[in-house]
Amino acid sequence: MAQELAVVLGAVAAVLLLAVLAVRVSVRLGFPSLVLYLAIGVLLGEAGIGVEFESASLTEALGLAALVLILTEGGLTTRWPEVRASFWPGAVLSTVAVVVSIAVTGTALHLIFGFEWRVALLWGAVLASTDAAAVFSVLRNISVGKRLVGALEIESGMNDAAAYLVVVLLASGSTATWVDPLIAGYQLVVGGLIGVGLGWLGGQALRRSALPATGLYPLATVAVPVLAFSAGSFVHASGLLAAYFAALVLGNSKLPHRNDTLSFAEGLGWLSQIGLFVLLGLFMSPSRLLDAVVPGLVAGLVLTFLARPISVAVSLTPFRVPWREQAFLSWAGLRGAVPIVLAMIPITEGRPGADKLVDAVFVLVIVLTIVQGSTLPLVARLLGLAKTGEPKQVDVDAAPLDELGAVLLTFTVPAGSKMHGVYLSELRLPVGATVSLLVRDGVGHTPGLSTRVQELDQLLVVATEGVRTATERRIRAVDRAGRFARWRGETGED
Repeated sequence: MAQELAVVLGAVAAVLLLAVLAVRVSVRLGFPSLVLYLAIGVLLGEAGIGVEFESASLTEALGLAALVLILTEGGLTTRWPEVRASFWPGAVLSTVAVVVSIAVTGTALHLIFGFEWRVALLWGAVLASTDAAAVFSVLRNISVGKRLVGALEIESGMNDAAAYLVVVLLASGSTATWVDPLIAGYQLVVGGLIGVGLGWLGGQALRRSALPATGLYPLATVAVPVLAFSAGSFVHASGLLAAYFAALVLGNSKLPHRNDTLSFAEGLGWLSQIGLFVLLGLFMSPSRLLDAVVPGLVAGLVLTFLARPISVAVSLTPFRVPWREQAFLSWAGLRGAVPIVLAMIPITEGRPGADKLVDAVFVLVIVLTIVQGSTLPLVARLLGLAKTGEPKQVDVDAAPLDELGAVLLTFTVPAGSKMHGVYLSELRLPVGATVSLLVRDGVGHTPGLSTRVQELDQLLVVATEGVRTATERRIRAVDRAGRFARWRGETGED
């Protein structure tokens, strides 16, 4: 038993290291690393080393678990002030656009291939959801406006829930009735409320707790969205939406050791992506893919050039979104692991032709991930949406000191910050807050009021809990507007 365990752990570690190295390879080659993870899984499978893995139910279960962690990472790293203006467009894209995409894709495949209506709509539902892993890993490396990034992040974080509900309904074989929209509405609304509630409670608890080790904060933070998923599923609501909303609320709370938590969540998100795509590659049988090339490519063309543009136009025209931004949003509807995971549901339900759907989706995902993921920067430039040189806002981290009723605030002065050259006396921090340490070029200094702040300086501020919010706002205000921030009307609101 010990020897078998050693072999399994060694194999997992080797695959993980290979996948991490694949990230650097993908950056140099200019296409998403997710494709390389799929390739690793295929090489490990029956066409390569010969590892046999054919459990659709286990693939679906592990895929959903990985998706929960990916959504957790996405929610935690999404800054609400940057996506607030894009919330309603993103929410409409995650619901109305899903329904329109299903209808358009299903109708087109019914006419082209002669699929029975339920089968055609099932294909449309499986393909309707953009992939959170693909969006979060590709989009944040593209310099476009915050409104576009925010809309896509909100859409990719929320639309999995709507698509999942429709796939389950169509795959179950039950007859649709007028009650189904009410059930779907209940699942989405209650799932969202559970996520917001548990996210708020988790943030309150973490801010008031002085845990014995820094590493416990990231673990506790990630556990809250996972708990939200479980709670939502238990009451037959949308667990995926609950997990994302809980993470979104937590990520925008004043979490202690925020930077450590986000780094941990990012690593967990990468691990989930790697494991999910390797698992999906392991499940696939390359010998079957040849027959799926034509259906997969046709479905991809319908989705990319018909269903996605129409669904985006229908959803965003009421918001008066310019056509260039609509065109970018249409092209940025990345598909990844989520459609493959959703395609496992018809297999576990025993639907006829489900294997063909999985194979076609696998082909489609590979092609679209390579084509769309690698050309997004070019499309942004051609549409005149690419932005360069945007300043980075100061990021304030905090650690609680329970017994003293105080917090430690740490931040690094970003390059281009208006704080550069400001005397510490000109920071005008509120009474109860003081700069106790300044680190410059790796050397610590005890600063005085005549000390001038420079770019890339690291500062440690001790503040009482009562003036924490005011201190953070003042730091952000000076970062944005300099020593005369108050005169210029800059309040430092997050």
